[in-house]
Amino acid sequence: QVQLVESGGGVVQAGGSLRLSCVASGRTFSNYVMGWFRQAPGKEREFVAAVSWRGSSTYYTDSVKGRFAISRDNAKNTVYLQMNSLKAEDTAVYYCAAAPSTRGVIFTTARMYDYWGQGTQVTVSS
Repeated sequence: QVQLVESGGGVVQAGGSLRLSCVASGRTFSNYVMGWFRQAPGKEREFVAAVSWRGSSTYYTDSVKGRFAISRDNAKNTVYLQMNSLKAEDTAVYYCAAAPSTRGVIFTTARMYDYWGQGTQVTVSS
């Protein structure tokens, strides 16, 4: 089992920045691909970003490219999502997720992730 706890959400004005953190416990953190997903009210959960087990590969959904950056610190069992130039449409509950893999791959579909955090609310006011 892997337990994931997100933090860093909040209310920010459009154009502002937030950094989300997700701390993992329970298994060897470096054996997992880590991803961030989000779900806005009335919408399906969508992929935001993912990072490979060693942090060498990252992938982003088109709507956040150039504004968001995912990173991980395996020594701290933590994955981050730096969000800049936030827009009202970024408002959602953000979830971090873990998928077992040590092959340097990236997963963008939710069904590939076995473990999920409880989510943290991000609200961007326009």
